Amino acid sequence: MPAFRPLILALCISLPLTAIAKEQSAPPPDPLDTPELLRAGFLEGHQDMKYRMLGQRAYREKRYDDAFRLFSRAAFYADKPAQGMIAEMYWNGDGMPRDRALAYAWMDLAAERGYQGFAGLRERYWAALDANERERALAEGGAIYARYGDAAARPRADFQLRLARRSITGSRTGMVGALTISITTPSGEETIDASKFYDERYWDPDKYWAWQDQVWMKPRIGKVEVGEAEVVRDGTPASRIPATTPEADAPPPEVPPEP
Repeated sequence: MPAFRPLILALCISLPLTAIAKEQSAPPPDPLDTPELLRAGFLEGHQDMKYRMLGQRAYREKRYDDAFRLFSRAAFYADKPAQGMIAEMYWNGDGMPRDRALAYAWMDLAAERGYQGFAGLRERYWAALDANERERALAEGGAIYARYGDAAARPRADFQLRLARRSITGSRTGMVGALTISITTPSGEETIDASKFYDERYWDPDKYWAWQDQVWMKPRIGKVEVGEAEVVRDGTPASRIPATTPEADAPPPEVPPEP
């Protein structure tokens, strides 16, 4: 059976979140690799990144039940890498019985925006399913899309971004000028350049999702053992799962206490 796990881990954990934006001279720093941003409370406005990061930590520590719950919360806020990790956990039976039908449904969801890494894994999954698994994947996938698909999840994430953006200190247009942020750490006070914290690509929903698309559409990854090479060609179906009514008001999944 093809070894899918190394690729998805490379996509979700090792890939730096760095994008090149034409309208600005330099890309924003990767929040998950920038401790000063995290210490300043950056993740409170980015529930997708926050719970993906906590899920990655739990997964590495083999706390699979916690990892699944944390990835589910990130997925609830439209995080495609977290949705791909849920698919992998079902496919590999990480802390749960293997369920290849649900794995396909989740990977189909992770590929919803056409991200090539997830779309390639989705097609590998589909090729490995038997007829009964395919039928169940399509039947059960609608409920997953209704709660976690972009039609329901992105408005939730957008609300969090706008809510956090309102707290920006500066002009009404969001310009922060020479503003700095001071935070207290165990080693004393630390000052952060506010222009990094308040980069528009972190807080404007349209720019945020455009940045995510730049990062994930064609990710560059290193050497990964994934079995035989497979090309995702133009014309690959965006989704085999029938469209469903989004559950925008669904309650968020429960998560374990934060460390």
